[in-house]
Amino acid sequence: MPTLEFKGKQFVYSHHLNVPFRELRVEADKSLPAEGQKPSLDDNLIIHGDNLEALKALLPTHAGKVDCIFIDPPYNTGNEGWCYNDNVRSPLMQEWLKKSANPVDKEDLERHDKWLCMMWPRIHLLKELLSDDGIFVVTIGNDEQHSLRNILDEIFGEDSFITTLAWRSRAKPVNVGDAKLAPQNDAEYIHIYSKNPEAVVFNKCFSGEIRRYPYSDKDGSYRLQTILKSNRGESKRETMRFEIGGYTPPEDQRWQGAFDFINDLFKSNRLEFKDGTPFRKYYEHEEDDQHSPFYTYIERSESSTAEAGKTTLNQILGNQHGMDTVKPLDVVEYIINHAVAEDAIVLDSFAGSGTTAHAVLKLNHLQKMQRKFILVECEDYADTLTAERMRRVIKGYSFSGTHKDELLSEKITWTVFNKKQPKILEQINQIEQKNKDQFDKIKKEIKDGVLTVTGERKIEEFAPGLGGSFTFCSLGEPIQIESLLTGDDMPSFEALARYVFYTATGQSIETVGKPSVDGFVGETDLFRIHLFYQPNKEWLRSNEAALNFDKVKVITENNPTNKRTIVFAVAKFMSQKELTAKRIEFCQLPYAIHRIIGA
Repeated sequence: MPTLEFKGKQFVYSHHLNVPFRELRVEADKSLPAEGQKPSLDDNLIIHGDNLEALKALLPTHAGKVDCIFIDPPYNTGNEGWCYNDNVRSPLMQEWLKKSANPVDKEDLERHDKWLCMMWPRIHLLKELLSDDGIFVVTIGNDEQHSLRNILDEIFGEDSFITTLAWRSRAKPVNVGDAKLAPQNDAEYIHIYSKNPEAVVFNKCFSGEIRRYPYSDKDGSYRLQTILKSNRGESKRETMRFEIGGYTPPEDQRWQGAFDFINDLFKSNRLEFKDGTPFRKYYEHEEDDQHSPFYTYIERSESSTAEAGKTTLNQILGNQHGMDTVKPLDVVEYIINHAVAEDAIVLDSFAGSGTTAHAVLKLNHLQKMQRKFILVECEDYADTLTAERMRRVIKGYSFSGTHKDELLSEKITWTVFNKKQPKILEQINQIEQKNKDQFDKIKKEIKDGVLTVTGERKIEEFAPGLGGSFTFCSLGEPIQIESLLTGDDMPSFEALARYVFYTATGQSIETVGKPSVDGFVGETDLFRIHLFYQPNKEWLRSNEAALNFDKVKVITENNPTNKRTIVFAVAKFMSQKELTAKRIEFCQLPYAIHRIIGA
């Protein structure tokens, strides 16, 4: 496979392995936990710190668990003013950067090399965090999209490439000077990769929503949809208020269909009454042909442009936020809605203003789902801009004007519309019925080959919040295992437990066991991991910290399957021969923290 060579590659090739682990420190005063709850690392996360070190800090808790990575790195146009300052352990690399211009600008002839040096270790760590069937999504412009494809192919493998999307990022042409004569570049690109492309499904979206089928009977899994309609105003039709199965709609409602149609549903077990109200059954196997297609060219409406993204941010934070380019909600929603499960974890390590998290919260609100987000932002505005946007989106914010939510957007031709008109109108009707209480008006239009259904509501003073919560974190000092000898900046039990578990097994751990008699931390399919440790130098030097006969007895009694056991402690009072007979391997702190062969 062809590879891309660039200045500094040999020095950053394995740099991600040398990045120190840091503990994630919760900052309660900047967090917004759910009512009655305390900030927790199990919640949505906003992490302030260098994203390379933040990604390394996430490995012990999230390795292999992130379902969608959506990043928007610097496009390296020469105008962003970004800096490359990774602490690579190479005198030659440090000398190069010391003599080279920083921040990176258009006059820097080595800006492409610096950008690739910056991206290489981050992509490696992101790949470790990605689940086996997750998707890696990265937006990019013309300046680096070809280079990015090359290093993604090298790190993920060519077979991991799924597709490249193009989206219309600008609504209006550039009409300044010679720009009027040049080709109008209004497109940006989105590369999508996965460790297992065959497992990724991009047509999970049905008519603008992801459908769940929570019920089942002898005919299969099904969902319920209202079969009644308002019987007021111009649509009032008393002839549609007939009796079926002993039920007649109340005066302000009527059936959505004629007698024969509703009666056939009743006779074929397609009606279900809940709390005395009828609903229509829609079976999963009957709706397989109604998936909304996923297109590689995104041109949905003007709300999908970068200008629209900035307008949205202005509405939430005012015009003084200082962000020149902002990703639009629609583009992020489009991908998450089509390809990310309802309980997925979505990570953005170039968070910026927090568009990715906003999209997750909005979709959760509209679809009643439980996706989680993790944002990483290195700049000082992580609290005042990124997190502040989330606080206002969650709780609501001052706003006066018309608020619009896109409920459906699909490419469609006039021929297809005429052919499938009854089915399309039924889909639109279902969307209207589901959302009628949330909006003052639901607008439907077909423009430039795109069918759009948009909910509009007039807001006088305050835009209601979407709900949700998050925990704000900063990065602690590097976990220097030698600190166990000096007693300085010693990691907490939980931080060291996650560190040794991940380092030994290559897997993250859901919940860390509390310090206990047998020191049990967690287990994999092959190993049980134990740790005897307290962040106290005197305790570590005492006999209590050593692995002894009594501790081994408890360890073996609590291991009925006789699974291989790894024990981390500062000392042992038994020979390895005795331990081996009990399938116990002793790893001395701080010297023997390493990956287990075969893990």
